[in-house]
Amino acid sequence: MISEWPQSLESAILGRRTIHSFKTAKVSDDLIERAIDVACWAPNHFLTEPWKYYLLSDGPKAQIIEMNYKKNLTNKGARFAEVKKNRWQTVPGWLVITSKRSGIKKEEQENYAACCCAAQNLMLYLWTKGVGVKWTTGDIIETSSFANIVGFTTSTEKPVGMFWYGYPETIGKQIRQPLKNVLFRV
Repeated sequence: MISEWPQSLESAILGRRTIHSFKTAKVSDDLIERAIDVACWAPNHFLTEPWKYYLLSDGPKAQIIEMNYKKNLTNKGARFAEVKKNRWQTVPGWLVITSKRSGIKKEEQENYAACCCAAQNLMLYLWTKGVGVKWTTGDIIETSSFANIVGFTTSTEKPVGMFWYGYPETIGKQIRQPLKNVLFRV
C-alpha cells in the first residue's frame, strides 16, 4: 500500500494503477465534482468540450448490474453471472463519460480523443487524492438499454466508458516496455 499519495505530476502518472477491488467507504460527491471540473481542462479541438459526465446513483447502478447479470447468465452461465454480479455490487462509485457525436468522422475522432484526455485527467486527479479508478468499456455500455438507464441518447452521444471509483483495497504492480521498444528516431 502506498504510504503517501503522489503530489507531483510525474509521480501521479508513474504511480497510478487500475483498481480492481475497492474499500466500502464512499468517495464524497464534492471530490468527484472537483475531479470532473479539473478533467474538463483537457485539450479539445476547437474547444468543443465534447464530454458529458453521468454520476450514477444506486437505482441506475442496480439496473445496470441486473442487465449485465442477465446477459452473462445467457452467454456464460449461472456461476459466471453470479460472480460478476457480486463483484459489481461492491463497487462504491460509478461514473459514465460520453463523447458528443457530430456525424463527421474526423470530428468524432477528435471528440473521443479529447474525452480520453479528460478521463486521464480525472483518474490522475483522483489518484492524487487517494482514490482509484477502473475504466471499463465492456459491450454493455454500447447498448441502447444502458443509454436509457444512464439518460443519454445514442444518436447524440457515444459512451467513452464506465468509470468505477473508490478507495483502493489493493494496488497492483505493473511494468512497461523499455523506452527503446517504443521510441523510434526517424
